[in-house]
Amino acid sequence: MSQQPIQDAGNREPTRRVMLYSHDTFGLGHLRRSRALASALTHGDDKASAIILTGSPVAGRFTFPERVDHIRLPGVTKLPDGSYVSQTLGLDIDATTNLRAGLIQSAVEQYRPDLLIVDKEPTGFRGELLQTLEWLQAQGDCRIVLGLRDVLDAPDVLAAEWARKGAVHAAETYYDEFWIYGVEDIYDPTSGLPFSDETRARIHYSGYLRRELTDSADVPDTPYVLVTPGGGGDGAAMVSLVLDAYEADPTLEPNAMLVYGPFLSGETRDALDARVERLGGRVIASGFDSRIEALFAGAQGVICMGGYNTFCEVLSFDQRAVIVPRTTPRLEQWIRASRAEELGLVRMLDETRDGMTTHAMIKAIRGLPHQQKPSQAGADGILGGLDFVVRRGRALMNRSD
Repeated sequence: MSQQPIQDAGNREPTRRVMLYSHDTFGLGHLRRSRALASALTHGDDKASAIILTGSPVAGRFTFPERVDHIRLPGVTKLPDGSYVSQTLGLDIDATTNLRAGLIQSAVEQYRPDLLIVDKEPTGFRGELLQTLEWLQAQGDCRIVLGLRDVLDAPDVLAAEWARKGAVHAAETYYDEFWIYGVEDIYDPTSGLPFSDETRARIHYSGYLRRELTDSADVPDTPYVLVTPGGGGDGAAMVSLVLDAYEADPTLEPNAMLVYGPFLSGETRDALDARVERLGGRVIASGFDSRIEALFAGAQGVICMGGYNTFCEVLSFDQRAVIVPRTTPRLEQWIRASRAEELGLVRMLDETRDGMTTHAMIKAIRGLPHQQKPSQAGADGILGGLDFVVRRGRALMNRSD
């Protein structure tokens, strides 16, 4: 791979070029977060553009704002034993990783970003970013930021994972800044990591990433509770429990609008659809809607899992919410929901405290109208993340030293 710049960055037209890396081996979270960041960084700035590098198999279902595009990296699938395989190419995982790494390097050389924002994984999927990070550092004309969600995992588990991947060394070596899309008083996702004092001085808390209505969507005319497991790949148990509640209590209101997510499919989806059909319109369902923000805005309340993007939507649209967090393979969702409940932002349905029972879900749905809204607990004061990203991102791109 050539180590020379394709063009002289000093002679090109002044621009603000942003590249966002989102490995996306599973789910929607990384892609949706990168899309929100790219939209904010290019909005109202005709000299700004952004490219998202993503492995998400559903990237093509999203619309992207003007001057924002994406490059789809070959996809991989995580197996139950924790190993990975190529989704479609028939290559072994090493060959797939090498192909992805080459595509990333080529895209960076051709696009020549002024700012690279890496989501969550300092070395990329299986280290695929390392050669590009080294190349960019040698060029010296691109600022590199590691973006972290508010919660990653239990501190001891995260420390072991990052040690295994060499992620602490990569983070300290290649990254100019670290942006945590949350609030330090709520949670410090890096508390278990052995960062040096000099590295910790480069950490900035942005606040949560506010979401806004961008596209219209069909919203039910009658009052409804929105039920969403996010991407849906691990949401079947939560969806089934909601259906248990409506099946057991014919008087349960409001009705429910269920959005499965693109990864809840196959025989599991078919069985859930059959149960929805038997409820005679009290629950309606759809597979996937990239404009789910409109459904959040119109709901009477939300039953959801505890992923980062869903949590931001709950706060942004000031929705009363009951969060049913997963606890495997990571404690991320449980930690986030637990802290949010302590602060009065949401209610959590906790397996050990409440029990994952039909009665507990009925009680949670009936209690939604009586919960306080997140704004009553101060949510508006913690939603400044996109403003921070725009301000700080432009400052980094305008630096000439």
